[in-house]
Amino acid sequence: MDKRIACVLGASGGIGAALVAELLASGRYDTIHAGSRSPMPTTSGVMPFSFDLTDESTIAKAAAAIAATGPLDLIIIATGALQDTATGMAPEKSFRAIDPAVMAQVFTINTIGPALIAKHFLPLLPRARRCVLAAISARVGSIGDNRLGGWHSYRASKAALNMLIANFAIEAQRRNPQAMAVALHPGTVDTALSAPFQTGVAPDHLFTPHYSASCLLRVIDTLTPADNGGLFAWDGARIPF
Repeated sequence: MDKRIACVLGASGGIGAALVAELLASGRYDTIHAGSRSPMPTTSGVMPFSFDLTDESTIAKAAAAIAATGPLDLIIIATGALQDTATGMAPEKSFRAIDPAVMAQVFTINTIGPALIAKHFLPLLPRARRCVLAAISARVGSIGDNRLGGWHSYRASKAALNMLIANFAIEAQRRNPQAMAVALHPGTVDTALSAPFQTGVAPDHLFTPHYSASCLLRVIDTLTPADNGGLFAWDGARIPF
């Protein structure tokens, strides 16, 4: 049987690091490629690599190197950003707060970066067995589930990511009927990304990174080709686009 290989991009983040740890603990993968801006320490079973989400050449270089190790059974895009105090990026409470430079930055990180990853990593999926590309998205990116408004740039960037995943899903299954591309909502996770927005979140609805990661991997394991292109929550519930 061919060896199984997984790849996590954004492996230094809270959820990304937890995904790498959970994948390693499962013992189901011969190799786990772990990508981040700065290379992580090398450990048994984990092969770190570096890439810059805003520099396509680094993504292409990483994909070319990983391709030499064999097809990827699982690709998880765990990159993303909600705010950056250094640049003034923060969720808008009103349309009056929309800033074109900030919006461009949000889309660069949450939409364009993952699209470039898919461009270079989708070809690494095998052609003749079950395989999955999963991108960490967000429930607030659902147009049908939007009841509160606000957070215009972040919502729009994740909605755009969801559409891209739906597009990639169609192309992936043309190449391999057993291939799937999905977007995943991890829940509210206790990470640096969500830390400023945890006020009012009930303790039982604030997940540790490892709990969220384990839930997401269970969802991935239960996917069938009929789920291709969907947006799914941490508990497996399908979220409308």
